[in-house]
Amino acid sequence: MIETIDFEKGKGLVPAIIQDAQTGTVLMLGYMNKAAVEKTHELGKVTFFSRSKNRLWTKGETSGNYLEFVDIRVDCDHDALLVTARPKGPTCHTGTRSCFGDDANSTLSFLSYLEDLINERKGADPSTSYTAKLLSGPLHKAAQKVGEEGVETALAAVAEDERALKGEAADLIYHLIVILAARDVRLSDVIDVLKARHN
Repeated sequence: MIETIDFEKGKGLVPAIIQDAQTGTVLMLGYMNKAAVEKTHELGKVTFFSRSKNRLWTKGETSGNYLEFVDIRVDCDHDALLVTARPKGPTCHTGTRSCFGDDANSTLSFLSYLEDLINERKGADPSTSYTAKLLSGPLHKAAQKVGEEGVETALAAVAEDERALKGEAADLIYHLIVILAARDVRLSDVIDVLKARHN
């Protein structure tokens, strides 16, 4: 793959867009030279060429907020990179998940954020949150909530206004993510099934 990158066009550097592998959120933009691409593969952490420091720089080397490397794709002109990564902490030095601000998240990427939050509640004291209580109890109780919310969503669709439908659908999606988390199934696993059916 590295052989296909046209470093010459940018005098040894190519722009690298970093995207959250889970949510699709654009996290930051950096620059890579050949050595940075090689170091990224070698370390498993996204590494750039810092134009201000004039050296290789692994994101998180001082803050500990690394970008765990997943994949690199080269664009059609071979002079820009799309790097997917799993952020370990905030990407931006200001403390936001993205250098473009937290509102850079797409609407659907919020589901991934919610899923992570729900998974963090596993093993938490049940008295601390409703989610922790659901996850600590027997699975059939949480599963029962999915059934109840499914029925309420269906009823809202035919007998209530749009606001009620949105509220019930939100409850349904939340409880569905809870039971998936209880069974250690990720939303991405479910999406893979949908993709396979679509193909």
